[in-house]
Amino acid sequence: MEEIKKKQAISLAEVKEILGKVDVEEMDQIQRWTYDYVSKFVTTEPKEAKEMKKRLVKECELTEDEAVEIVNIRPTSLAELRSFTFGWKKLILAETLEKMLKIIKELS
Repeated sequence: MEEIKKKQAISLAEVKEILGKVDVEEMDQIQRWTYDYVSKFVTTEPKEAKEMKKRLVKECELTEDEAVEIVNIRPTSLAELRSFTFGWKKLILAETLEKMLKIIKELS
């Protein structure tokens, strides 16, 4: 069993990029299921997903985990965005929500 070298939250687009470099024949069953899922449902390019995550963390003061959640879901309205951020149990100002939506729209 391999030793965990680094633990980091990554978007589904990044998962797709990583698994895309592995021979499907060498994947275990969970990796195959995951690769099948991201291949079918992920439309964001890894470069845009990484940039979106980086900007959400830097400009909106989100944690990496929160930013990844937003990158994966890509909400398109304030109401939709609020429904996800509500569960984080921290106050996010309306101007920050607007900034988050702007970043999502610019990089989607």
